[in-house]
Formats: sequence, structure tokens, C-alpha cells
Amino acid sequence: MISCCGITRGRSIGILIRRKGRDKRPGDCNRVEAMSIAVRHISGKGRGVVAERPFRASETIERPPVIVIPASEAPLIRDTRLAHYYFEWGDDCKQAAIALGFGSLYNHSYTPNARYEFHEDEECLEFLALRDIEPGEEITINYNNLGPSAAQPLKFAVRE
Repeated sequence: MISCCGITRGRSIGILIRRKGRDKRPGDCNRVEAMSIAVRHISGKGRGVVAERPFRASETIERPPVIVIPASEAPLIRDTRLAHYYFEWGDDCKQAAIALGFGSLYNHSYTPNARYEFHEDEECLEFLALRDIEPGEEITINYNNLGPSAAQPLKFAVRE
């Protein structure tokens, strides 16, 4: 089971996603694909993640581990710079998680080319291509994730 509360740069959405028939891959959260993605300056946005090679639709882009912050400590990061980079975590979305790797650097789009899933039992996220992505193309996600709240406004101006 993968619970998806959404990233806090948007609104909490509380969607539950289950992927059936998926084999667990122990240690995959620490697997790194060399030269697959990179952080670049994106005009009008700042930093963003770009593809260094082609990705096919539904292909895993990255499975970064996360640092889980307990519910009692999560409110403390909302007053820091990390407030723009953490994911709500846990069944009740009261915990927080900081994604390592490039996980906290993907920019938002209401028409994203990637999505993310929570793997709470493995303490990691998984970013997957929604469509084919070409080298040099920015990889974007919807901070509200997918589902009924995907078009909900965010707490900041969106630059597509």
C-alpha cells in the first residue's frame, strides 16, 4: 500500500494508491542510475530536474530514500527553508519527509510528465514517467499528485 498525501507545496490530498502485483525490490531506494537525471537552472523557475537520457512512459526515473520527520517535529520545519521541499507523510499526513537524491527538486506542473508514489514501508519515493521524456527535457510533477485534487491551486504562483 502506498499512501499519497501530496507534497506540501500544494494542498494535502489524502489519496490512497495501491500498485497490485508489484514485487518488492529491497534496497532499491538506494539504487542510483548514473547520468540519468541532473539538476539544471530552469528559466523563470530556478533549479529543476532534467532527463539526461530518454525515459519511456511508466519507467522509473528515481527512487530516492527519504528522511522521515515525526509528527511532533514536523511543524518545526514549516518555519524554515525546508517548508518548500518536504512531503507530507504517513497515513494521517502528519509526519513529514525530506526526499534525498533529486526528490525534493522536481518542479510543479499541472500538465506533468512524471508522477510520484509513496513507499512508506521502504521510506522512499518513486518517480515514474507519465509519458516518454526526451534528454534535456525538464521532469515535472504535480505537487497535488494525481486524482481529483490535481487541478487544485497551490499556495504560490505556478510558472509552467
